[in-house]
Amino acid sequence: MIMYLHGFRSSPLSFKAQSTALYMEKQGLGEYYFCPQLPESPKEAVKTALDLMARFEPGRITLIGSSLGGYYANWLAEKTGCRAVLLNPVIDPWNIRPTREKPIENLELEEWEKDLKIYGAELRKLKISENTQPGRYFLIAATGDEMLDYRLMAEHYRLSRQIIIEGSDHSLPEYVDCLDEILAFSALGN
Repeated sequence: MIMYLHGFRSSPLSFKAQSTALYMEKQGLGEYYFCPQLPESPKEAVKTALDLMARFEPGRITLIGSSLGGYYANWLAEKTGCRAVLLNPVIDPWNIRPTREKPIENLELEEWEKDLKIYGAELRKLKISENTQPGRYFLIAATGDEMLDYRLMAEHYRLSRQIIIEGSDHSLPEYVDCLDEILAFSALGN
């Protein structure tokens, strides 16, 4: 199975989630793709994912996690032994700040900071400092991400496969160009 974990204030209707669903359908693998609507609570979000994952062997699961979904995917992969593709993943939820000249909206930062106050303890329980098997991870990051510093991502996944896209942004519009490589990396591609 491939399960897409969307980011903060996102949904299964996001560009990347919908692009993945369409791609999987075209490959004849639509029945192996899942994208749940994740609850706001990190604890409930990973529980939702674990409940769906329970029907499959960990070696047959690949998670695709975007932004905060990447933070969850990292924890889930360490807990279960599955593979994970990380798309501009959050590495440190307490360090979300504009990283380039084009600032993100203050409202977005205010919402993030408000949720950190509510869910900070739950996020801390999901923190992974070092990955035990770097070969299970595949990072796709943009140097122009306006919210997250790609250098933190590259360092955290330094021993893992990486595609670093020059420029671009947090939404990662080049994602569709990476889907063949993602499928090849996934449990379904082997």
